[in-house]
Amino acid sequence: MDYQEIIKKLKFLANPKNVEGMARFGINPKNTLGVSVPDLRALAKRVGRNNKTAQQLWDSGIHEAKILAGMVDEIEKVTEKQMDRWIKDFDSWDVCDQVCMNLFDKTLFSFKKAMEWSNRKNEFEKRAGFALMSCLAWHDKTSGDEKFFKFFIAIKKHSQDQRNYVKKAVNWALRQIGKRNKNLNKEAIKVAREILKIDSKAAKWIAGDALRELMSPAVQKRLN
Repeated sequence: MDYQEIIKKLKFLANPKNVEGMARFGINPKNTLGVSVPDLRALAKRVGRNNKTAQQLWDSGIHEAKILAGMVDEIEKVTEKQMDRWIKDFDSWDVCDQVCMNLFDKTLFSFKKAMEWSNRKNEFEKRAGFALMSCLAWHDKTSGDEKFFKFFIAIKKHSQDQRNYVKKAVNWALRQIGKRNKNLNKEAIKVAREILKIDSKAAKWIAGDALRELMSPAVQKRLN
């Protein structure tokens, strides 16, 4: 399928009622068609991997086209420059998270960008850093613990950010890393307890929520 055919298909799959529901979950309704993620995944299989098509989809500005771009881009052709350009266009948490989990966490620059973006000021650019940490903890099956220990520094440093999409991503990163294995779980619990002592509503929510899951019988049983 070429770019024009894909856009035509996306518009055919559009569902205005879905857009209303998505808006209630904090998803930006601007340029949004209401196409479900399962439909996007099915479409991605038909499209196949194509860097040029991915760039065209991204530049369209259509919400679902940007998510689809992350599904069809060729991982080996993704550059740091492209990643930095794309995150500046993040305007909704689902686009941020989907692109991080479908594409960015598989690149050679993933660990570097996670730390780098965690220091950004823009809410969704900053979220991308912590979303990337979460996706790496979830998907990367080969990296050693030392790479994830570095993330705890950023998690603690930015735990006082009150912005909703940042604090939720910081919490997500802390929980995902802490569920990776017993060693990281122990350190994540230690870091969460340190964050809990910070005089900040955001920090206390991040730490309290993380501790409940990381210390839960279900997680401890799985890790042990």
